[in-house]
Amino acid sequence: MESSPWARNVPHTRTNPGANMFPGIHDPHITRIRSVRVRTPQGCEECLSLGTPWVHLRLCLTCGHVGCCDSSPMRHARAHATELHPIVRSLEPGEDWRWCYPHEAFV
Repeated sequence: MESSPWARNVPHTRTNPGANMFPGIHDPHITRIRSVRVRTPQGCEECLSLGTPWVHLRLCLTCGHVGCCDSSPMRHARAHATELHPIVRSLEPGEDWRWCYPHEAFV
């Protein structure tokens, strides 16, 4: 099973977590972003429990849930995403993007 030791050192959120990544593009789900702590820095919460592999990790910016990406077999980040937990950020080293699942768009 994969582990992600670098995830322990990932900043919780941006300096201004409510700021749109792309100025001029408004997404109402931005208001759901909170200052969160990574709940399972060692990997996808469900994959760790089930013993299944993952490819990349995503952090829910509402609650700190760590889930696996859509390229992973189980797609736990997408399964976790709802109108109340819509936006994730990448937990990959060197990446600083956010994704809104309901709108299928970068924010």
